[in-house]
Amino acid sequence: MHYEANEAVIGLEIHVQLSCRTKMFCQCPNQAGDEPNRNTCPICLWLPGNLPRFSEEALEKAVLAGLALNCEIQKESAFDQKVYYYPDLPKGFQLSQFHRPLARNGWLNITDTDGLTRKLRIHKIHMEEDVARLVHEQEGRTPISLVDFNRAGAPLVEIVTEPDMRTPHQAMEFLRCLRTQLRYANSSECSMEQGTMRVDANISIRPQGSEQLNTKVEVKNMNSIRHVGDAIAYEITRQANCLKAGEPIVLHTRLWDPDKRATTAMRGKFEGPCIPDPSVPRIVLDDAWLQEIRRSLPEMPDRKANRFVRQYGLTVEEAGIMSGERDLSEYFEAVVEEKVSPRLAAQWLAIQVLPLLKERNESLAESTVTPVRLGALLRLLEREEINANAAKEVLKTLPESSLSPEVIVADGGYRQVSATADLEAIVDRVLQENPSAVANFRRGAGKAMGFLMGQAMQASGGKAHPRALKEIFEEKLR
Repeated sequence: MHYEANEAVIGLEIHVQLSCRTKMFCQCPNQAGDEPNRNTCPICLWLPGNLPRFSEEALEKAVLAGLALNCEIQKESAFDQKVYYYPDLPKGFQLSQFHRPLARNGWLNITDTDGLTRKLRIHKIHMEEDVARLVHEQEGRTPISLVDFNRAGAPLVEIVTEPDMRTPHQAMEFLRCLRTQLRYANSSECSMEQGTMRVDANISIRPQGSEQLNTKVEVKNMNSIRHVGDAIAYEITRQANCLKAGEPIVLHTRLWDPDKRATTAMRGKFEGPCIPDPSVPRIVLDDAWLQEIRRSLPEMPDRKANRFVRQYGLTVEEAGIMSGERDLSEYFEAVVEEKVSPRLAAQWLAIQVLPLLKERNESLAESTVTPVRLGALLRLLEREEINANAAKEVLKTLPESSLSPEVIVADGGYRQVSATADLEAIVDRVLQENPSAVANFRRGAGKAMGFLMGQAMQASGGKAHPRALKEIFEEKLR
């Protein structure tokens, strides 16, 4: 078979930990980072004589996830025993929804590299419990493995896509969009770095334009969206080289090594049997309950971005940024409520506030730069009581001070110099001290005005009103 013109076929399996207070089948805290084996009980340790008690909160979060991903919620679903034997699974099976999943037939739209919208389908979403965590250590010369059961029984949904993706970019954009949707729905934090979102990629290649599905290889161990893209790109190249060399593609699982930037063989692909579980009753959803959950779904990013364009006059790009995360969108609207120009608020959030918070390793919720304080600062800027440079300096002091922006401006001498007499005195001095720049300006050198303005701003301590200053320069140089 001739494989010179190949295309990739990519599908994703995404495990998302639901942001519930307790585990899926018991009342143990669903909390990461605690001491090993602290959050356990006879149910999640699966000791004899204990029965699971299904969490309604986990069901609500899972249904919200399905609605956020445009899925058809199934009125009836049920748990199965996914049987396999491994040290992190003491009972020898995992409770999962193999035969009767919670949701089917979802989709997300992404923007591809050509600027066009691509609709990528979701095959199903099913609920399942997480397994324990293995900790590998070295005891002298002997390697040992320990088991931490804190994570055992944590509530998950697994999102299985259709094999609709053809490039690493499409897979990465799908994950970014999915993460945004689920965060908006408050179903999950979806942090790959913290392990609340884990992604497995299934990759195969076939002749361009073919409809056949060839042998796939699964890649695991990716802890960022960038690593997912890198692993897929590497695997596409590796499989293409195998086919050119006449080597068969074998069904197996591989690991992504971010240091070597390569995938390495892990194990053969094994699927254990799945049998209906008798201990957890089937889930039956009535229309009234489902409608109540549907009403609790917030305004989602696409709709919010369109509203921001219509209501606030933002550009499409500005609206996309401001609606990209739910907390940012709510913060933006809170600043606008402080009687600040929406475009000014969006620009300062994107260019000044978010980089400042990233530098300080703070979130919007944690920061003392509240919408009220930022709104007060931007009103001073809009009223031209301070200039942009002064506003940037005041913004830097806000996280460290409990004072209002108005007090910081007054105490720090940031108020803008606007009096004509004061500005004329500064201009006269700058013109007198820089005759060569004046001569250059009169010869048509455009950069000379920028130099003179810079000298005047420096002479004023950055407080001069830029527009008024330029008008005085132009008048005197004429």
